[in-house]
Amino acid sequence: MPTSPVKTRIPLTSFGHLISEVKRQLFGIDAPTPTELTGWRKHFNSYTLQGRRNFVLVTYGVLALTAAVYMMRHSRKEEHETASASS
Repeated sequence: MPTSPVKTRIPLTSFGHLISEVKRQLFGIDAPTPTELTGWRKHFNSYTLQGRRNFVLVTYGVLALTAAVYMMRHSRKEEHETASASS
């Protein structure tokens, strides 16, 4: 088992919690309380589960939107090629 200078009981599968713990122990950076978070940081942060979930949802949304735009452009291009080939 690898050793680490960070003393934690957090399993290595929880990478976000591990990063927060490393920040706290090695660099002395404490996570802000939810009342200290204002503006967009209140909804998108790496300290709370809700903030992490919102990042994941936005990432999936951007990927889905990109795929939808690509599929629409790709289908229009095929329709245009078949229309010009038949005339």
